Amino acid sequence: MKVVEFSQLGNPADVLQLKTLPERSPGPGEIRVQVLATPIHPANLLQIAGQYAAAAELPSVPGGEGIGRVIETGPGVEQYQTGQNVLLAGVGGTWRDEIVAPVEGFVPAPPGDIEQLSMIAVNPMTAHLMLTDFVDLKEGDWIIQSAANSAVGEMVIQLAAQRGINTVNIVRREELAFSLKALGATVVVVDGPDLAERVHAATGGADIRLAFDAVAGDTHQRMIETLGYGASIVVYGSLSGKQPELNLRAMITKDIRPRGFWLAHWYQTANPETKQAAMAALVPLVASGQVKTKIDSRFPLEEIGEAVTRAAASGRDGKVLLTPTHH
Repeated sequence: MKVVEFSQLGNPADVLQLKTLPERSPGPGEIRVQVLATPIHPANLLQIAGQYAAAAELPSVPGGEGIGRVIETGPGVEQYQTGQNVLLAGVGGTWRDEIVAPVEGFVPAPPGDIEQLSMIAVNPMTAHLMLTDFVDLKEGDWIIQSAANSAVGEMVIQLAAQRGINTVNIVRREELAFSLKALGATVVVVDGPDLAERVHAATGGADIRLAFDAVAGDTHQRMIETLGYGASIVVYGSLSGKQPELNLRAMITKDIRPRGFWLAHWYQTANPETKQAAMAALVPLVASGQVKTKIDSRFPLEEIGEAVTRAAASGRDGKVLLTPTHH
């Protein structure tokens, strides 16, 4: 079987290698799965470069989600049959053409778009949990987010629209507004010094109860000015690479609650029932095509250098998928 591996930290295109390992049959309680599609996320690239919150144990095979087809079952496995599609929702090391692991690392996949289902466990899950776990949002409520044209941002727009929640979406370029409005965005604004005034005007002075920030820096400070009393601002990234200055005046007078969200920690700490409930809420929406993640391009494992270079490119429009086996 073929696996993508790195044994030193650095530029992904330089340190990733494609290796061929001997095939192995599944042991008791294991299944062997042919990987059909697995996405490249920014967090993967950061970890390979040594810039992620959690360090990789070297050598390491990247990849945290995907979809595959069962090609062999081990002794004692009754819940999966050969030919069945499964989500790679807890196995790790998915950048390969085959994976053998205990059944606990997989979730039965429903019928639906294989490529969309391959990306359900990270970005859609992040958007879903941020919308449900911090503030009890009702139909008609307002939220605001930075990096609105990111994969998570576009999923927030779609999931919020499904629930009748209004979104203010901060972008860096005016031309992004049309595609975000098509997804269901209520308001799209370009970031800038007078952000709070423009958001106030565009929303009719709405009470914004929740904010999601993946940019940090000046954007974070400006977002706080847009929020209503007692609002929460959830930080899940720092794309600008800059620390925001703490706006103590706004935090005191508006009782703003800063929160952090890290999906890896949720997967480590949430109980199985909580994970199943979250997945059950998402799967029908993704499987039916009601919410979608844009796909920029697809690459075989043999072109891993080109794939990670494309995934890091600024002009990319959607996710880059590794498709080890044509389906």
